[in-house]
Amino acid sequence: MAITNKISETDLVLNPDGSVYHLSLLPKNISDTIITVGDPSRVYTVSQYFDEIEFEMNKREFITHVGKYKGKRITVISTGIGTDNIEIFFTELDALVNIDLKTREPKSRKKKLKIIRIGTSGALQEDIPLGTHLASDYAIGLDNLMNFYDLPMDDLETGLAHDIQKKTGLPFMPYAVRGSVSLREQIGADMMQGNTVTCPGFYAPQGRELRIPIRFPKLLEDLNYYHKGDFWLTNFEMETAGYYAMGRLLGHEVLSVNAIIANRIKNKFSKDPNKIVESLIKKVLERV
Repeated sequence: MAITNKISETDLVLNPDGSVYHLSLLPKNISDTIITVGDPSRVYTVSQYFDEIEFEMNKREFITHVGKYKGKRITVISTGIGTDNIEIFFTELDALVNIDLKTREPKSRKKKLKIIRIGTSGALQEDIPLGTHLASDYAIGLDNLMNFYDLPMDDLETGLAHDIQKKTGLPFMPYAVRGSVSLREQIGADMMQGNTVTCPGFYAPQGRELRIPIRFPKLLEDLNYYHKGDFWLTNFEMETAGYYAMGRLLGHEVLSVNAIIANRIKNKFSKDPNKIVESLIKKVLERV
């Protein structure tokens, strides 16, 4: 009997037209360079600069535009909020290039995509001004996504994860993972270089308290003070660690660049966050 690597129809779910289930995309609907945003409305903010738009798809929070910017074919996709969505996005995006959707078998020759996340973020250090463009070197995941995967971490990353668990008193070990050095040099070389904390929520997981008492009231302070030599935590948001971890597991080049619209230590929030994001979008488009 022949051995097959065929993936079942309940593991790789396809729509009637053969597109991947959540993104509703076919392999021809993406380019080798992908820009992602969290907010679906921000897809239009990116694609307004395209010379032309050849394809559009709207499905749930996943909105896709494919077009050309100064002659280069680029895809922009919204992912929504959180690393649970990032897992869906990465798994289905990778399937488009590295699985034969007709035979349901992984391809022998793997394709590597370039994926650049453009997102908003809050600063964890007092001296980071609002309006800063920050490129994430390392990401620290406080979410639980990597409890379901075997993420390889080097000695530095493992040490960071253990140290941050000890510092914060969290009842689980975070994960630490580095993004693409080559993409950071290409796109973010002149940006502030930082290390980003990814949280599984906007309120308590980021130290915010409204009416419900939070379990870790010193979390913000602990993240602010934590350092290991020259390694400091600079900002936090809700997706970057998922990007870097899934990128490593699937073999893609991934970079997260952050528009700093808040400083949590100073309790300051930008009066015009859209302007900060739009200037970052323009910068990325010129460099991809």
